[in-house]
Amino acid sequence: MKIEVYHGSVAKVETPICHIGRENLDFGRGFYLTDIREQAVRWAINVSRRQRMPAVVNRYLLDRQAILAEAKCKIFEAYDAEWLEFIVASRRGLNPAAVYDYIEGGVANDRVVDTVNLYMAGLMEVETALRRLAMHRPNNQICLLNQSLTDKYLSYEGVDAVE
Repeated sequence: MKIEVYHGSVAKVETPICHIGRENLDFGRGFYLTDIREQAVRWAINVSRRQRMPAVVNRYLLDRQAILAEAKCKIFEAYDAEWLEFIVASRRGLNPAAVYDYIEGGVANDRVVDTVNLYMAGLMEVETALRRLAMHRPNNQICLLNQSLTDKYLSYEGVDAVE
């Protein structure tokens, strides 16, 4: 089954590349998507403001079922201890994503990043951080880390300007 996914940007991205971008992101260096269009729009607007270029949302079809069957995958269902430790390890440059082809789960966005940062700095115990994180319903991000699987299971559908 294919699902529609989105990538907010200031550029049309017909051929996604998995090995560029910043290393210490939530799920490592990869091509980031979401199945929540509004989330992609918000990201595109943020990038647009920083780069002073028009915001766009790229649309794709992802054969999620096939990639989950073939790839080495990690799916985080909630903002839990496992997610928190993965995000912290990623941000510290330990690259826990290196063993995966596909990672999906919550975004360490503006709603939860303060909690993550306080925990990383040792200013908050894990139990407190988890209680705070539990108050938030995660957004969803998908990180494609394997180029051949991305080429095989992600198809470009078009780009829309963001108003």
